[in-house]
Amino acid sequence: MRRYSQRQSLSTLSEINVTPLLDLAFVLLIIFMITTPLLESSMNLVIPSSSATNQPIKSGQVQTVSIDRTETIRFNNQVVNLGTLTAQLAQLKQTNPDVAIVIRPDRELPVQKLITLMDVLRRAQVTKVGIATRAEKE
Repeated sequence: MRRYSQRQSLSTLSEINVTPLLDLAFVLLIIFMITTPLLESSMNLVIPSSSATNQPIKSGQVQTVSIDRTETIRFNNQVVNLGTLTAQLAQLKQTNPDVAIVIRPDRELPVQKLITLMDVLRRAQVTKVGIATRAEKE
């Protein structure tokens, strides 16, 4: 009398059933397709932190660039145009490599004008740039 269990243990399985793997792949694909748009539109931001400390900036190294809604650019309260500003910033960067610039944009200023001003700072190789903001009252 033969036992069926011995016959099954001696035979080898030469094919892998991929149907459960495909089911799992499709379920994961559907989950990611549903959750990705929800993640992109969320507004809860947690700002990352760093253990590195920044070097303290002396007040003499901070220069201000203001731009109002009429696109008038002021460098340390003196009206300048973009060409003059680029030359002044390049000269300032050569004399003081640790110079820091604070941009004070108007609230109604188009974003493209702010980006143009930041491009001028990048061309002058100024790396320490900040944008002045005001806290809103709740």
